[in-house]
Amino acid sequence: MTTTASRGDASSLFAPPRTVAEHRADGSIVLRSAEPLRDGARCIGDWLEHFARQSPNKVFLAERAGIDAPWTTVTYAQALKQVRSAASWILAQGLSAQRPLVILSDNSVDHALFALAAQHVGVPSAAISPAYSLMSRDFDKLKSMVALLEPGAIYVTATKPFAAALAAIKPLHSAVIVSGNAADPDALAFSAITATAESPDVAKAFATVTPDTIAKFLFTSGSTGTPKAVVNTQRMLTSSQQAKAQTWTFLERTSDDLVILDWLPWSHTFGANHNFNLVLRNGGSLYIDGGKPAPGLFSTSLANLRSVMPTVYFNVPRGFDMLIAALRGDEELRRRFFSEVKFAFYAGAALPQNLWDALEELSVKTVGRALPMVSAWGSTETSPLATDCHFQAERSGNIGVPIPGTELKLVTSGDKLEVRVRGPNVTPGYWKAPELTKQAFDEEGFYLIGDAVKFADAERPERGLFFDGRVAEDFKLNSGTWVSVGTLRVAGIAALAPLAQDIVVAGHGGDEVRFLVIPNIPACRAHAGLGENAAVSEVMGHDKVRSAIAEGLAKLKLQSSNSSGHATRALLLAEPPSVDGGEITDKGYINQRAVLTRRADAVARLNDDASGEWIGIG
Repeated sequence: MTTTASRGDASSLFAPPRTVAEHRADGSIVLRSAEPLRDGARCIGDWLEHFARQSPNKVFLAERAGIDAPWTTVTYAQALKQVRSAASWILAQGLSAQRPLVILSDNSVDHALFALAAQHVGVPSAAISPAYSLMSRDFDKLKSMVALLEPGAIYVTATKPFAAALAAIKPLHSAVIVSGNAADPDALAFSAITATAESPDVAKAFATVTPDTIAKFLFTSGSTGTPKAVVNTQRMLTSSQQAKAQTWTFLERTSDDLVILDWLPWSHTFGANHNFNLVLRNGGSLYIDGGKPAPGLFSTSLANLRSVMPTVYFNVPRGFDMLIAALRGDEELRRRFFSEVKFAFYAGAALPQNLWDALEELSVKTVGRALPMVSAWGSTETSPLATDCHFQAERSGNIGVPIPGTELKLVTSGDKLEVRVRGPNVTPGYWKAPELTKQAFDEEGFYLIGDAVKFADAERPERGLFFDGRVAEDFKLNSGTWVSVGTLRVAGIAALAPLAQDIVVAGHGGDEVRFLVIPNIPACRAHAGLGENAAVSEVMGHDKVRSAIAEGLAKLKLQSSNSSGHATRALLLAEPPSVDGGEITDKGYINQRAVLTRRADAVARLNDDASGEWIGIG
């Protein structure tokens, strides 16, 4: 391990953390930034208008059809012109909050421009994960979303891939179907919409947009029921980015160019409200990555990375796992990455410490210093920034401190600290769901996010917080010992690396913790010495794979012999996580409760002493 001092100069990138802790008589603790939130933009359209004037010829958005194709770019001036034209069409169609724009497709330039056009004139957009249209079998969740929103227009990149989904939802709406493919005979071409003559009504509508205007609806994953539409106001989005600019101070330096290459979906708050809006607010350039950290798709991400090196690198833990393997085998890419990227940012789930250490080691060997690695924490309801780790933490998992303008209330819940959030970045509620909205806030207006945290140093709150799992996910063993699911999941993935892609922690109502393991099949094949086409059943049953899993369980027990700190058994799951079953989000994160419920038979086999399927501790 390197020391903090040997890292890149994080102090030149970020503001120093300054946190105030208020200890209340009822035992709760309220944390807030000592830095007040400064005034931000009225709406995100102000950012586009500003940079179209200030940097009209600068690349705003770019995409390409394949790894051998050139990048197609759109400047800020071109983007504003198309946004105003599309906004004219939107107003003429009578779209509104009651008849919003729904986008079913993945990230693209057209997707971005259409959404910005709606938001420019006070019409909410709603990006729905393509998984609900392209991977679902019953379309039930997609149907519930469309029925709730009653859209006035629905956009797809092309009608053919979405034909089954469009047919399933057809009885539920009266929307105009818009396609990015001008050759589709059964839809209006988006190119025709951006060719619309700009109406004077656009400027009038833009002037009436206020911080309270709904900018978008973003859906929760719906893992515990029907997905909820989270209202995202203009104030939420602009205040979140204003706080980010006050913590990431390099953004305010005009000499620092912001370039992002990103795959993270705009149907999720991380990719949309954090990354996309970061670029727009600061006049940067966003290159849309058509790949993602999944077998067969990450090669596209790597090809794009060789073409466009970002100044800030964003990814989820699975993406960093695959990146590290690629960097080890490509000296030129490794040199460019660690030389040109200012820092790496992970979010959504804790980065396993073995990946943190590996990235640090590669960086030191390549450029003589460790790449700064930072994180943040929040949710769809907090747009998403609530805390930001704008300093170099000593190890993975530090989610940072409250951002300017946002308060955290820590309340004792069992042996944990439940965290609640209040601020201008927090949603006013769920669309058309007043009872759910009421249940989501406490008597002081703090949003009940459902997470737990712990202090890095209780005497020095500016040293940050660590995510301590979901309050509802944790459980007790028969001994009365609490199992911290979030913490144990990360430790388990690290102990079983690289064979475990993810872990579901089981053992509720029992004496021991046990793991359901979603295997990294390519890594397991390689470990067993099997070919790329070896069947999943053969891979999972291979002696070398089972022995390695057993050794990993033993390693974890050495790290924590307490019954709640390790698992005694593991069962490998052959079936990948299900979208319809709510087991996985479009970013690849696992919902523990949904998997345990849907796979009760697997849990039963894991608990069956006579079963030969599970792997015992080595």
